[in-house]
Amino acid sequence: MPGRKTQHAGESGCQPAWIASQINSHAVTLTMNNTAFGSSDEVGRLQQKLWGRQSAYVGERSAFYAGKALPAKLEELPSFPLTTKTQLRESQEKHPPFGNYLAAKRTQITRLHRTSGTTGKPINIALSKHDAAVFAEAGGTSNSAAGLHPGLMVAHCLNYRLWMGGYTDHAALEATGATVIPFGVGGTELFVRTALDLKLDGINCTVSYPAVLEQVLREKFPRVKPRDLGLRLGLLTGEPGLENPEFRARIEDTWGFAARNIYGISDILTVFAGQCACSDDMHFTALAFVYPELINPETEQPIALADGTTGELVLTSLDRECQPLVRFRTNDIILITGTDRCACGRTAFRFRILGRSDDMIVVRGVNVFPSTVSGVINRYRELSGQFRIVLSGAPPYDKIPIEVELAPGITASASLSDSVEKTIKAETGASALVRLLEPNTIERTEGKTKRIVRS
Repeated sequence: MPGRKTQHAGESGCQPAWIASQINSHAVTLTMNNTAFGSSDEVGRLQQKLWGRQSAYVGERSAFYAGKALPAKLEELPSFPLTTKTQLRESQEKHPPFGNYLAAKRTQITRLHRTSGTTGKPINIALSKHDAAVFAEAGGTSNSAAGLHPGLMVAHCLNYRLWMGGYTDHAALEATGATVIPFGVGGTELFVRTALDLKLDGINCTVSYPAVLEQVLREKFPRVKPRDLGLRLGLLTGEPGLENPEFRARIEDTWGFAARNIYGISDILTVFAGQCACSDDMHFTALAFVYPELINPETEQPIALADGTTGELVLTSLDRECQPLVRFRTNDIILITGTDRCACGRTAFRFRILGRSDDMIVVRGVNVFPSTVSGVINRYRELSGQFRIVLSGAPPYDKIPIEVELAPGITASASLSDSVEKTIKAETGASALVRLLEPNTIERTEGKTKRIVRS
């Protein structure tokens, strides 16, 4: 897919001059934090070296993997059993608070986080001083790819209360050399005043948060439009949506900033992928810290990581002290969109998230993800972009029941709902039943928005 020719904040063109000079002179020296620019052979050798050290450590220290023969070579990993979130929860219930996959001494733990619990009971995450540094360095490679660099001032608007996205992601922003404001969540009116007073360059927040800001501006600052805040870069994370060009275009048109997709998995690495200015998709930048695989989510068989392939992302720790994981199932279904060198100079493969396997809806044999529905809804200016899929009973389903919110000033009509239903059918192959809601009916949230409601 051709890349978009948008720009990073503070850059001209999609390839910074320092990258161009290194690529053109073949002067890239492979290090832990620039594997995104290395050749596949160079990266593979580094990963194998790291795995040799990590596998020996896991075999010696992790009771969770005791008795399981870890493969010596990374290419042999598909023969090793997968690790699931359910197994981690069970481990922590039996061996509180960190589970028997804690491989470090308790005296080495310097930080405790908890997952958000979006898909079940929260999991406790332990970090050593080394782990915290790794998380920051790895996340910094992704944030740099997305356009954050020294001289920019960014507000970090994620939850600092236990959640990995708070303090740990803050450190990943600082790793780029940018100035970071630890704003957190809540106090949206204060954020508006802060952005205007400090002339912020960017914001790091959930994909849902701009909608919250828009509502606050309408209600509390009627003379201030989103573009008046002057933000140039939006690092959006924590939930799907930005993979859809229509959704991203709506945000960029409203705010005037470059919307960049940031991705990670709290259990293994909170940020490891970021979208550059030259592509609609994300680069897997943290190849020195985690090893990626693809599997068929139903058969669990390996899938080659190549252009155009689709599968569930599976990750293995390469440099973790406290809770190293081997072949961890993310439940995220991704599409590999490029393995060649990007126009930005990075060789790290590009991908987009199609959805979570546990969010997939089967409608008369057709697999549908909420992200696909979002792409359709965001094409309609008559709609606000807010929606929810309301499922009752067990699958399979004959139609997708969708509640969609109207844009301000728009009146519901049968022709509009019919049009949305037909477009969803054309895009997904599945029938939908669309119910139009009045503006501001669906609650905006600073955290992750639940698109599927089950009753």
